Amino acid sequence: MIRIFSNLKLKDWLLILVIIGLIYAQVWLDLKMPDYMSEITKLVQTEGSQMNDIISNGGMMLLCAFLSLLDAVVVGFCTALLSANLSMNIRERLFNKVENLSMAEVKKFSTSSLITRTTNDITQIQMFAAMGLQLLIKAPLMSVLAILKILDKNMEWTILTGVAVGILLLTVIILTLIVIPKFKVVQKLTDKLNGVTRENINGIRVIRAFNAEDYQENKFNDVNEDLTKKQLFNQRTFSVLMPVMNLVLFGLTLAIYYVGAVIINDAAIGEKVGIFGDMIVFSSYAMQVIASFLMLAFIFMILPRASVSANRINEVLYSKNMIKPGNLKKNKNNEEGTVEFKNVFFKYPDGDEDLLRDISFKINKGETFAIIGSTGSGKSSIINLIPRLYDATGGEILVDGVNVKEYDEEYLNDKIGFVTQKAVLFNGTVESNVMYGKKRMSKDKIKEAIKVAQAKDFVESMDKSYESHIASGGTNISGGQKQRLSIARAIANNPEIYIFDDSFSALDYRTDSNLRKELKKYTKNATTIIVAQRIGTIMNADKILVIDEGKIAGLGTHKELLKTCDVYKQIALSQLTEEELFNE
Repeated sequence: MIRIFSNLKLKDWLLILVIIGLIYAQVWLDLKMPDYMSEITKLVQTEGSQMNDIISNGGMMLLCAFLSLLDAVVVGFCTALLSANLSMNIRERLFNKVENLSMAEVKKFSTSSLITRTTNDITQIQMFAAMGLQLLIKAPLMSVLAILKILDKNMEWTILTGVAVGILLLTVIILTLIVIPKFKVVQKLTDKLNGVTRENINGIRVIRAFNAEDYQENKFNDVNEDLTKKQLFNQRTFSVLMPVMNLVLFGLTLAIYYVGAVIINDAAIGEKVGIFGDMIVFSSYAMQVIASFLMLAFIFMILPRASVSANRINEVLYSKNMIKPGNLKKNKNNEEGTVEFKNVFFKYPDGDEDLLRDISFKINKGETFAIIGSTGSGKSSIINLIPRLYDATGGEILVDGVNVKEYDEEYLNDKIGFVTQKAVLFNGTVESNVMYGKKRMSKDKIKEAIKVAQAKDFVESMDKSYESHIASGGTNISGGQKQRLSIARAIANNPEIYIFDDSFSALDYRTDSNLRKELKKYTKNATTIIVAQRIGTIMNADKILVIDEGKIAGLGTHKELLKTCDVYKQIALSQLTEEELFNE
């Protein structure tokens, strides 16, 4: 929890000092009221006392109460501001951290868990900062000052107060030890609930197509019921706290008055007024002590969950990124647009065996390089290593003759135009998606990129043309249209190296052919790497790499591979006839 507050800025720490000062003033005012009450009690029972004195002390009590109320309002405003700033800072840091996590770490935490940590967990921290922080400062301060006020009053009353405090502390400690493990489970179940909800929304078409609504409802209900049971257990456990608090509070009051009555009864007539006044003051201060522990009890109701949330947030904030970026921001060599793999091995962090084994090849500037292979052979894994979505576990990957691990991450990404296997579009317009990541881009540049990507016709037929709305994930356009806009986004950035990870799969053969022709003209000075399943998409590439079970099965042109590589020939014959293949 302490590390969480390191996210506060200097102005927030100054605000905390102001809050501490205000709370101290409020406690001082609250503790002055019993003194005035004691004076009023003595004046009422003393012969010859003046009404003016009683009114004066009563007026001071009212003034203290009003100033304490005003102070509480200002403290509430300040803590609300502090908690809002804290949650904003944490949310910003967490978002930025997630942005820089490697794919391995994103999978480790899971998408639904990262969403929960960015929303629900930060809300728990904000709630604690808004409500618990002022109580955490006020309760110890009030209890210590109140105890100092009553220590010299009466030993019997002091012992009674000590016993009451001991019972409260024991109750809070036992309940906290029971509940903390359950709060950890609650947050994990919240992750799971978010995961099921997210899966349901993303797969809504498949769910409806297979009439699986009942299955999904049962799946959701199972997780929901587990979460509800755990939360009910926590709430029922904490429900014990308030009855115990009230029992101790009223029991202590009764015990103080009973002991006071016995003492007054045995005292001399002249001492009775003083003892009665002391009893009134002691009971008031004792209530302040108990009130302090009531505040602490409330803190312990929200602290366990906030503590669990803080640990979950810190797990992400202080996780070590497996991919360490370099600092090189310029080319060491005269090379441009080259990609080379030297004896590369790779396995996923949670994998037992190497997925890629001894991969070596070089792509020169301006070449079109294709990668083909059966499903699961490692095609996408090869290209994921170039922009360092993952790091190779062995060997070297060079871009422009320099190991990718030496490059500054932003500089490396600027060299590469990556079109992923699953087309990803963002909420906005056609124009904002094409120029994504760039602050400025000319209209002509955007239109040219859309034209090369064969998206001009469908974009201009939309209601607002280039300003037409694109929903998050591109759910309001077809799969082929999404792919073409994703390709246009890469083209608009003018990178040295284009990477297309099976990015033509949703296109019809005519559009695919036209797009490749236009792309060849537009990117003639750039290097193009294409991962594809269709032979027709890659057969005109300068080089084709054939991957089989993580190893290189062949490397050459389309015609060369038909003669020398059985794996390539089998893939080709599964899609085209021998006449179509050998007449090309």
